[in-house]
Amino acid sequence: MPSTSSGSTLKGQMVEMDEHMSAGDTLHEPAARDEVCAVAIAEAFRGDGEILCNPIGTTPIIGGRLARATFEPAMVMTDAVSVLAANPLPVGDDDAERLVEAWMPYRDLFDVVWSGRRHIVMGASQIDAHGNQNLAAIGDWRRPKAQLLGLRGAPGNLVNHVTTYWIPNHSTRSFVPTVDVVSGPGYDRVAPLSAAIRTNHEIRRVVSNLAVMDFETLDGDTGESPRMRLRSVHPGVMVDEVVEATGFDLVVPNEVPESRLPTDIELQLIREVLDPRGLRKTEFGG
Repeated sequence: MPSTSSGSTLKGQMVEMDEHMSAGDTLHEPAARDEVCAVAIAEAFRGDGEILCNPIGTTPIIGGRLARATFEPAMVMTDAVSVLAANPLPVGDDDAERLVEAWMPYRDLFDVVWSGRRHIVMGASQIDAHGNQNLAAIGDWRRPKAQLLGLRGAPGNLVNHVTTYWIPNHSTRSFVPTVDVVSGPGYDRVAPLSAAIRTNHEIRRVVSNLAVMDFETLDGDTGESPRMRLRSVHPGVMVDEVVEATGFDLVVPNEVPESRLPTDIELQLIREVLDPRGLRKTEFGG
């Protein structure tokens, strides 16, 4: 069983890490694509403040823990089981020592969902221009070609709090004109629903291995539902490459910046603290 120490040992380790991070050490190896993606996911949490940061999956968890360890210290995160941990935990290490802030059994999660004070990062087997997400099945739902996870908690997540999506393989198979099954509703589907649902519904970002997208395209004069917009491309990726890998018309601004690179401190956190075993690279063919 993992330790849940709250004593001086862990606190001392955290102080030593802070001193190491503030020492100005420079990492000479440049940032890899997986590290750029982790930072892009972390950026989705910027400004969230006192919420439950709830990323699902290896790279999203690294991104969430990175955000909390740097610019969003007021967020709380579980250890992916039932503990709110104060210290940065290495991903995939069930035996890592935890500095426990509080217990959070699964039943308590629903109270947080309904309160709206949660930001989740989910995956998507398919997503369309309005942000409708599918992780249930491929093909006709009556007789699908492939049965996937199902609807899971996606409908409740989307109508209660902020959602970000992580899609590690940006292609026309995942970014599609129409999803086969709607697990998480997009902007066009929530438009006719109540004002409360429309207010709670926000798809903050869609991060892929090629780029970052958002839905900051609503024109109040037209009343049209927001469409997916290209926010940035990762270093080494061209805009045309993203457009070609997308099965619908992206909104492409006149100028598309590059996704920001990790700072030296962020690289140290990713490589030495949050994912020293490099588990994130498995999502990128590593």
